[in-house]
Amino acid sequence: MGGGLGLVATQDLKAKDVVIEVPSDLTLTVQTPSDNNRAVEDLFEDRKVYCNSPHWWAQLSIQLNALDGNLISHGKNADVQMRPWLDSLPRQFDTPLHWSDSALAELQYTHLTDATQAQTTLWTSLWEEMRRNAKPELANILSFDKFVWGCESARSRAFSGAYSGTAFSPAPYAFTLVLVGAYIALGMGTLEQAANGAAVVVCGAILRDFVVPKFLKQRRYVICPFIDMANHESTRCRADVAFEYFANGYSLAINDNGSGTPVKSGSELYISYGTRSNDQLLQYYGFVEPNNPHDVYVMPPIRTWDIAALEQACGRKFQDGRLQKLDRAGLLGRTDMNPATSSAAANKAGGVVVTRAGGMDPAAIQALRALVSTDKEWEEAREAIGNFSEPRGTQNEAMARIAAKTALELELASKPTTREEDERLLQVMTSTKGGLVDASREEQLAVSFRIEKKKLLLETIAGLK
Repeated sequence: MGGGLGLVATQDLKAKDVVIEVPSDLTLTVQTPSDNNRAVEDLFEDRKVYCNSPHWWAQLSIQLNALDGNLISHGKNADVQMRPWLDSLPRQFDTPLHWSDSALAELQYTHLTDATQAQTTLWTSLWEEMRRNAKPELANILSFDKFVWGCESARSRAFSGAYSGTAFSPAPYAFTLVLVGAYIALGMGTLEQAANGAAVVVCGAILRDFVVPKFLKQRRYVICPFIDMANHESTRCRADVAFEYFANGYSLAINDNGSGTPVKSGSELYISYGTRSNDQLLQYYGFVEPNNPHDVYVMPPIRTWDIAALEQACGRKFQDGRLQKLDRAGLLGRTDMNPATSSAAANKAGGVVVTRAGGMDPAAIQALRALVSTDKEWEEAREAIGNFSEPRGTQNEAMARIAAKTALELELASKPTTREEDERLLQVMTSTKGGLVDASREEQLAVSFRIEKKKLLLETIAGLK
């Protein structure tokens, strides 16, 4: 596991084999939009500070710290010893939140640098609010480092899904069956009337457990001990986590991954953390996935691009008024954003997103079609930006692709190092002979990260030629 945690098969496993089952009582859970956990709420002077927090990972951080500090027992299982699992959790993370400014600069990627600064600002504010409203027993143990530890543990170990109500309980149905029997035996009504009453109970349970939670958009975030030790692989995911409604627990079961081959004894068992880009994997998990199929690159907004360079590449001067039209349509990005206060995960500045799966954002291509259009093409589109959502002819499309490719090439050329230089540097860093013994973990992560970003840019450029 590279010196960390992980799950390894001790025997051959086939599809649908259940590897781990964990009762719900052993999990740490937060339900949104409002969490009800009386034991944790009682640690605050104002309970709403905890239960109405919009940040589920901050709530799980409080749960982890309260459990780690022996301030609460674990749910209904007061006699369950959670200490071995708690002690197995990492106490330090390699995420950019802990990096110096010079280390962040080595990412060569402004978007993640800004996101990390925003994360620091947000988490500091949350910690101050939580600690200010905490009762002394919690406040005394809730240092900023401990709060961050809990947040990072939650962000890297929890999984989520639409809340599906309570687990199955046979008690209401058994009681209903007794009432139906008594109702008929005592001659209080007909069988049809009794059946109607039973149907109301069944429908009420369905509404409570499935319909109402979806209507209220409730979600559940869960840290599931032992299952949380599984590592991530986008293409080698061989197990899925599921909530077992009738068993009131969580399971980890083998999937066939479309291959039908078993998981061999001695091999690591991977799960998928979801469609996470390397931005998210590094920021919240502390690793980079090579050739990540879900990777993205967030370029600066179009309004900051070198328009003169695009005009030179296209061999034409862009017509007056196009940029103003695009600005009014919201396609140039925003100018009123302070990266230090924006959401850590959001692209609120309106940067152009490039994905491995789909290339440059279609909205950006639409904007470029309008930007490079001739007067004739502009008039044929009735001077409407929306009419450039589809190609407006071979020549217009060719010019738009040249502009997109040029913007990507300029972004790549702005980097202090090339992909080839980075790959040579990483090889030296990780070499067992002649390696850079002083190369830190964060330096290796930064180089690995920027290699993946440059690969994505190069692939997208090649796709636009």
